[in-house]
Amino acid sequence: MWVTSPKYDGLAKVALNGTRTYYDMPIGTEPHGEEFDRRGNLILSFEGTEQIAKFDPRLGQIVATWDIHVDPHGLAIGSDGETIWFTGKTANTVGKIAPDGRVTNYALPTSSALPIYVRPGPDGNMWVTELTGNKIARVTPNGTITEFTIPTPNSRPIAIVPDPRGRGMWFSQEAGNNVAFIDRNGDITEYAVPKSQANLILGGLAFDSAGNLWVQQYLNLNSPIPDGVDSIVRVDKSILGKTPAQMTSADFAFFTTPTRSSVLHRIVQGPDGNMWYTALKADVVGKVSIPPGY
Repeated sequence: MWVTSPKYDGLAKVALNGTRTYYDMPIGTEPHGEEFDRRGNLILSFEGTEQIAKFDPRLGQIVATWDIHVDPHGLAIGSDGETIWFTGKTANTVGKIAPDGRVTNYALPTSSALPIYVRPGPDGNMWVTELTGNKIARVTPNGTITEFTIPTPNSRPIAIVPDPRGRGMWFSQEAGNNVAFIDRNGDITEYAVPKSQANLILGGLAFDSAGNLWVQQYLNLNSPIPDGVDSIVRVDKSILGKTPAQMTSADFAFFTTPTRSSVLHRIVQGPDGNMWYTALKADVVGKVSIPPGY
């Protein structure tokens, strides 16, 4: 597993047994987003220096950089397998680096939208979460942007991933406490995630190979009283065929993380089949071990 470290200008490789290997990035780069390209290079967003970098894991070093003139946050490889897409967090843009190296930035229609993550969709377009804009943006390969307003006000959408059936995208709402589905036409359906107290919020989300949806739920450190636990939540794959009204408590399983007040940030299924996650505040990488057939 590969993890960026903006605070320490670093990159870490975490083996499945927990062994870590560290790589120093240039001072002040603040690496954040990461994505492997089709040739096995790790593409990184350098938020501190307004650059995108290509890191070769075989050499253990950066082999190329692009100046993009915005502060890149989220990062993804486009549906063509070559174009690098990124969000300009405070610049309020979505940008791309074409295979020939040309950089283009597109301004979002909503001002101060704070675009966070970008991911390719099954329709060949890129989909973006707007944290303070409270919208999901669809961006065509040529840069045409369409925005869709989220029904829950001030929901603060964070992570976004493709639907396993190829019908649209799923995203998490930090403050709205929903996981939501947006279809290719922009229609949004929201599913509430149960919580034991009001000051719990959501982080990253990811599907496993069985079609279950995993989302992070953690204590909001901006409102830390009462104290509470951080959890990795498994939403049963039946969510793919249910309406919000059909969901029951049996569709949700909660796994408490050993570290508390950790600010859970990302989650992904590892090559071992387990769900791996990062805890931003605690400088921790963890995993939820999934038994065979679970």
